[in-house]
Amino acid sequence: MPTVFILLGMRFYYWAREHEPIHVHVKKGDAEARFNIEPEVELTDNFGFKPHELALAEEIIRDNREYMIEHWTLFFKKQSEL
Repeated sequence: MPTVFILLGMRFYYWAREHEPIHVHVKKGDAEARFNIEPEVELTDNFGFKPHELALAEEIIRDNREYMIEHWTLFFKKQSEL
């Protein structure tokens, strides 16, 4: 599970065998969520995050969206070359 980064106790990651659309998983303690980041940032699943935590996670994703897309693209390009 490639980690994009950890910020404020939240781990932003994706699975090594992911599928499109480009999305990111967020984990903090026992809580997990998933956000699509293309074509736009959108919460798709939430298991245990409180509304204010989801808002913070979404803000972090919006602020780092281009970086996350680049990270995803480079990782999966390397995977396809193996």
